[in-house]
Amino acid sequence: MTAARSPSVLFIWFLLLCSISAYPFYTNQTGFTFPNLIDVTTEELETGLERGTFTSYDLVKAYIARIQEVNSTLNVVEEINPDALTIAMGLDAERANGTIRGPLHGMPILIKGNIGTADKMSTTAGSFALLGATLPRDSGIAAKLRAAGVIILGKTNLSQWANFRSFNSTNGWSAYGGQTIGAYYPQQDPSGSSSGSAVASSIGLALATLGSETSGSILSPSEVNNLVGIKPTVGLTSRALVIPISERQDTVGPMARTVKDAAYLLQAIAGKDQNDNYTLAQPFQSPPDYVGACNYSSFRGKRIGIPRNIITPGAGDEPVLAAFEKAIQTIGRAGATVVDNVNITAFALDRYLNSNASLIVLEADFLSDLPKNYLSQLATNPNNVQDLAGIRNFTQRFPPEDYPDRDTAIFDGALDLGFDNTSPEFWALYQENVEIAGRQGILGVLTNYSLDALILPTEFSPGLPALVGTPVVTVPLGSFPANTTVVRNRRGTLVERGPNVPFGLSFIGPAWSEASLIGYAYAFEQRTMVRTQVLPYLVPQTELADVVPRRKMAGRRF
Repeated sequence: MTAARSPSVLFIWFLLLCSISAYPFYTNQTGFTFPNLIDVTTEELETGLERGTFTSYDLVKAYIARIQEVNSTLNVVEEINPDALTIAMGLDAERANGTIRGPLHGMPILIKGNIGTADKMSTTAGSFALLGATLPRDSGIAAKLRAAGVIILGKTNLSQWANFRSFNSTNGWSAYGGQTIGAYYPQQDPSGSSSGSAVASSIGLALATLGSETSGSILSPSEVNNLVGIKPTVGLTSRALVIPISERQDTVGPMARTVKDAAYLLQAIAGKDQNDNYTLAQPFQSPPDYVGACNYSSFRGKRIGIPRNIITPGAGDEPVLAAFEKAIQTIGRAGATVVDNVNITAFALDRYLNSNASLIVLEADFLSDLPKNYLSQLATNPNNVQDLAGIRNFTQRFPPEDYPDRDTAIFDGALDLGFDNTSPEFWALYQENVEIAGRQGILGVLTNYSLDALILPTEFSPGLPALVGTPVVTVPLGSFPANTTVVRNRRGTLVERGPNVPFGLSFIGPAWSEASLIGYAYAFEQRTMVRTQVLPYLVPQTELADVVPRRKMAGRRF
C-alpha cells in the first residue's frame, strides 16, 4: 500500500531535519567535554575511561536514561539488566587496580533477546512461552562478552522467534516486546529480525549491539538503520544457548555505528566453543586481528566483482542503484579492479528465485534444533514447552501471543513436513542450496574470476551467502530522497520505504574472510562517511555530561 505525503507532513519533516544539523560534544557544569553518545566510538570511550573523565557506572546510568527516554515510543529494549550498575561498579574497581580485560572493558552492550544469559534477565525470542525459563549457564556469546569485560546492559526486542513464526506479522513485533519502530522516519519499519538491536545501536542506546542472522536478520536491519552490520561465517561465533532456527545458517554478529566498532565487538565474540561443534572447524587457533584489518588502503590491488544478475530491482529502487554506481567508482579510485557482470549461472538464479528448498531446510532444522539445542537444555521450563508442537500449542492458546491475527504458518509448515534434518529427504534439499549458492553461485564466481570479494546493494545480498554460511559486511550507502513516496507494509502499520530511510552496500566473501571484508568496508566507509549525512528524526537527549557528578571532576585536567 502506498500513500502520498501531504505538504504539511513535508514541512514538519523539513523542520525535523533542520533541527538536527550535527552532533556536538557536550559539556557539563564544570566545563569538561564529553563525547556525544550517538556517535561515540569504542576508542573514545576507552580514552575517557582510562583518563577517569567518566566511569563505566556513569556510562550505564547515561545509557539507561537514554533508553527510558525513547523506549515507550520505539519499543527497542525488552529488559534492562537489573545488575548492570553493580557489574559496572565491579569493572570500575578492576580498572582502578590495574586489571583491564581488554578494549571493551566496562563498555555497555545490548544483545538480542534470543541470546541466552544465566542471570536475572529472560531469554524469550519475544514469546511468553519462554518467559520465566532459566538456563544452566550463559550462552557461549554471553560468556565471551563477560570475559572481555563487557557490561550486558539488556536484551533488545526482535521479530518474534527471529521472524520464524508467521507469514503475516510485522518486522520488529513480538508478543513480549511489542512493536519496535525505526528512528529515521515516523513509524519506520525497522526490518528484522534483529530489529531492536539495530534501532538501539543507531541512536546510541549502547556502544553497540549484537544481532543474529539466519538469512538477512543482521544485514537488513543494519541497512535500514544506517549501521555497519557483520554477518559472520557460520561457526566463527558460538550459537550455544542462542535460541536456534538452523544450525547450518544461524550466526551471531555485531551491529555498530562504525566499522571499527563492529570489528572490536567481533574480536570479543569470535572463537571456538566446545558447546558448538561448528566453531571447532575454524581454520585458525585464534581469530584474526579484525581491528587491525581496518586499513584505509585495503582496496589496493584487490579484485572486486559485481554479480549483476542477482540485482533484481523493483519500483522505487532508483536511488539505491544510483548510489551503488557511485560506490563502484569510489572503490575503483581506491585502487581496486572492479570486474562487472560476474554472474551466477542461469540455473542457480532460477532455483534461487523460484525454489522452496531454502525454506524447507530451515523448517526441518528448526523442527530438530529447537528442542535439541535449546529447549532440552533449560534449567527450568515453567510452561513445559518441549518442542515446536508445544510452542505452537502455547502460541495459539495464550491471548497475548496475538493468534490468530498473527498466524503460525511457519510453525505449521515445519510440523506438516513429515521429516526433520535427520531424514534422507532433507539432504537432497540441503545439497540444492549448497549447489546454487556454492559452485554455481557466489562461491563459484569468486573462484572462477579470481575475485577477492563481491559487492551488492544490501537489499540483494543476504540470500545466497545465507545458504552456504559465508560472511557479509554491510555499510551505509545512502538514503531515500525527500520526494520518495511512502510505501507501507501489508498491514499498513509501518513505513517500509520513505524519505530519509537508509540503505546499504554489502561486501561478500568466502568462508572465514571477515578480516578482508572488514578492511574493504572500512576503506569505503572512511572515503564516504555516509552515516554522518543521514540523521534520525528521534534522538535521546541524555548525555554523559548530565550524569557525571561535579565532584569527580574537581582538580582534573585533560
